[in-house]
Amino acid sequence: MMKVEAIIREEKLDNLKNALAEAGFLGMTVSEVKGRGRQKGYTLNFRGKSINVDLLPKLKVELTIDDSNINKLVDIIRKNSSTGEIGDGKIFLYPVADAIRIRTGERGPDAI
Repeated sequence: MMKVEAIIREEKLDNLKNALAEAGFLGMTVSEVKGRGRQKGYTLNFRGKSINVDLLPKLKVELTIDDSNINKLVDIIRKNSSTGEIGDGKIFLYPVADAIRIRTGERGPDAI
């Protein structure tokens, strides 16, 4: 099993959710996060003052899936989250030792 974390632009969430649902990836966790990378933020002028915004709002989408679907999932995330501009985000992959469904006690791939 693998845990996939994707940091994406907020406006891309609906596209990604729809594409994931069509492909059969239904379970996910979405968190509002802030961060920075090569984009480095931007400067606002507000009431005559310059304000540097260097932590930009993003979304973190997390899914845990069977190893056999990892390439398909990564392709879906890339296709539906990309604008081609700097700041599109990142995808991180982590091995998962085990998963347990709290309600039934199922373990491993059956729990996801």
